[in-house]
Amino acid sequence: MSETKKYKIAVIPGDGIGGEVVEQGLRVLNHLAENSNGKFSFENDFYPWGCEYYLKTGKMMDDDGVEKLRDYDAIYFGAVGFPGVPDHVSLWGLRLAICQGFDQWANIRPVEFLPGVPRRLNHPDVDSLNWILVRENSEGEYSGIGGRNFSGRGPGKEVAVQSALFTEHGCERIIRFAFDLARTRKRKKVTSVTKSNAQQYGMVLWDEVFARVSKEYPDVETDQWLVDAMAAQFVLKPEELEVVVASNLFADILSDLGSALAGSLGLAASANLNPEKRTPSMFESVHGSAPDIAGQGISNPIGAIGSAALMLDHLGLTEEAELVNEAIKMTTSQGYLTRDIGGTCNTEEITDAIIGNLSKVKTGV
Repeated sequence: MSETKKYKIAVIPGDGIGGEVVEQGLRVLNHLAENSNGKFSFENDFYPWGCEYYLKTGKMMDDDGVEKLRDYDAIYFGAVGFPGVPDHVSLWGLRLAICQGFDQWANIRPVEFLPGVPRRLNHPDVDSLNWILVRENSEGEYSGIGGRNFSGRGPGKEVAVQSALFTEHGCERIIRFAFDLARTRKRKKVTSVTKSNAQQYGMVLWDEVFARVSKEYPDVETDQWLVDAMAAQFVLKPEELEVVVASNLFADILSDLGSALAGSLGLAASANLNPEKRTPSMFESVHGSAPDIAGQGISNPIGAIGSAALMLDHLGLTEEAELVNEAIKMTTSQGYLTRDIGGTCNTEEITDAIIGNLSKVKTGV
């Protein structure tokens, strides 16, 4: 028997419902490990970083937090944000610090319409809809370049400048990533989203790089949209979507729209990837910390469990990732739904059902 492969996972539950959904994702991962016949196991280390930590220490994470995470195989992240801590402080102090510190430059966010989930989109073949957002995750509108000045001149005189940074290198690597991803899908198509009519420098550069790179992928269909028109396309003609690549801000917004159309932000998974695997990648559900429902046991764990599936795939456990995704589909088709998607199940009940269905999927029952 071969030696058990041990994966070291850094777990950052974060704020609000983050800890609740991460706990359920870990239940699924541990179940898989325990039933892998010694194929693999997980060693989880927990880090108490987040807004509560900030209120105690004035920091969202330890000063050497990024270095503490460097030797892990992956990072499993809950959510960030809580009343009393400004959102820009919580975001830049933890999640973005990790994403940028580890050059997790590719963010992927699948949009899938799960069986049994009430339809939020009037479409004749909604069950066939399935697309994926590829988000540039290292620069663009989230570069953090700018500043505030002239407040000393008196009320109403302050000026704020926020700059978006687009590099040819950054544009090319995310666009090429999207094309490579499209080649793995049944329909090979990439849609590029910009606003280059109004943003005539950075996004025109993006458009030019997209045109150049696309010539190297003659087998992949392409189209290009302005972001406002793309938002309408999500609603009116979603069947035209396959792989959608966009800047940091635009893909962030569009992914929330896609998740809402699919039923709930609680369903949406995501991965912050360093595709070269030079540093650990981070996996998190798309939804926020939802402090208004924290502690009630009603949060939807599907996004966090789906993110765990993305982590499994990234670690090379492709079969296990597929099992989790199929178990999620079986669970929703059986009518196990949380309140955000019209059901009555609590957080643990959904996870119990998913774990119960893992063996059924595996044996084809």
